[in-house]
Amino acid sequence: MKIYTKKGDNGQTTLIGGTKVPKCDLRIESYGSVDELNSQLGLIDSRLCHRFSQKKVLRQIQNCLFVIGSHLATDKQVSSMKLPEITYNDVQLLEDEIDRMTEKLPEIKSFILPGGTISSSLCHVSRCVCRRTERIVVALSLKNEVAPLFVIYLNRLSDYLFVLGRYCNYVKGVKDIPWKPGID
Repeated sequence: MKIYTKKGDNGQTTLIGGTKVPKCDLRIESYGSVDELNSQLGLIDSRLCHRFSQKKVLRQIQNCLFVIGSHLATDKQVSSMKLPEITYNDVQLLEDEIDRMTEKLPEIKSFILPGGTISSSLCHVSRCVCRRTERIVVALSLKNEVAPLFVIYLNRLSDYLFVLGRYCNYVKGVKDIPWKPGID
């Protein structure tokens, strides 16, 4: 089977359900951004030691993002396809992991700059991609039906990625970089 179909050469693509839309459609932008975020998480995972406690969690997150992306790629007006779901338990997992990592981290006394280890920096880049994804999905929700849980999940995921970035530094013995305005 060939990977290319040439069906999108005219700037159109097809949603699950058969609806054709321009490739610049907000729905395409939303699930494309979810896909980009998922790829960023794969990059984080590839940088972490195989014994790192968050590798299994990252895989669960990637699976949840695939579920969200599949829903965003579906025209529910015409498709009756049964898709997997995410639940509040998926959000709870993120909150539990945030709490677990935060217990080990020093208290934040100022804003911190992204950086430190490569893994931490990748987490911060992913956090920014997550925030952009959240904004796009919120914009889509103003025009189309989007499960409110998707926005909640993305919001919590950006918090998780912030804490994971700090945790990656902590595990390597690298301190947070405090923001010091006006420093040359």
